[in-house]
Order: sequence, then C-alpha cells, then structure tokens
Amino acid sequence: MDSDITRMLKAASSGGTLPSEDLLPLVYDELRRLASAGMKDEAPGQTIQPTALVHEAWLRLAGKDQRLWNDRSHFFRTAAQVMRRILVDRARQKSRIKRGSGATRIDISEIDLVQSTPDDRILLINEVLDRLERENPDAAQIITMKFFGGLTNLQIAEALGISERSVDRRWNYAKASLFLMIREEI
Repeated sequence: MDSDITRMLKAASSGGTLPSEDLLPLVYDELRRLASAGMKDEAPGQTIQPTALVHEAWLRLAGKDQRLWNDRSHFFRTAAQVMRRILVDRARQKSRIKRGSGATRIDISEIDLVQSTPDDRILLINEVLDRLERENPDAAQIITMKFFGGLTNLQIAEALGISERSVDRRWNYAKASLFLMIREEI
C-alpha cells in the first residue's frame, strides 16, 4: 500500500493529476488520525470536526497548486502543515469575532475574566512556532509534526530519515525552546 501511495504521489508531482478516487481511500484513515491528534486539545463543541478538517486539508492538498511530493512521508508532513494552517486560520477567525467584530460596548465591570481558550493557545503556539522556524527549522518541524500532526517519535524518525534517538533529542530541545519563547510572550 505504501508503494501505491508513493507511486501515485510521484506521478502527480511529475505533472499528472492527483488521482483522488484512487489515492484518498489509501490515505484517508491516516489523515483522519492526524486530524484527530491535531484537535485533541480543542474544546468540546468545536465548529470543525476531524472529518471536516481532513476534507478541507484534502481539498488544499489535491488543489490546482504545484505538487511536489517525494514520497508518502513527505505527503503526510505536508498534510500536517496544511492542517496546522487550517486550525490556525480558524482560531484567528474566531479570535477576530471574539475580539469585537461587530460587538457592542459593555462596561468592563460587568464581565468576568476568562482563561485562555484552546484557540488562543493555538495562535500563541503558531506565533512562537513561526519565530522558531526562522531560528531553528528542524526544531519547528518536529513540533509541527508532533503537535499538529500527532505523530510519534518513531513516525517522525521514519518521515525524516533519522534515528528515533535523534528525534527524541531534537524534540527535547524544541520543547525547551518553545517553552522559553512562550514565556517571553506572556
């Protein structure tokens, strides 16, 4: 099955069309797992469910843009990035609405202070992750694959072609860097 996926992706990358009816059934379960993992920290009652996230990501992945996938792991790394963008875009949109798009004025003494929402956390992590991508792209890639893609260290090692121990070291460094950057932002 992995060779079928790789063959179809390489054909699409070399100028062919992405055979949705053939490829989607082969990658759907894995994309659904990635979406569920990426949304595990979301608050209940979200407006997007993992299935809808997969469908939106698929539309972007199979769109008319230039597709250059080397293999299966490259495709799923790209899928994790696309899902990250979708979740961040939705969080930004909800934040805009929450922050006053068409809101009426109220007296501040009438409201209770609330803790940060999952959308606020996604936006903060995305902002810090953008900064980390400029400073250390490898660390940012590991965080994206784990946080937004829900991949295990073994899956990341296979996708990047490095040892699981290297992923573990990079993950520990990336977590520490991310934590320090988030502390600076707060």
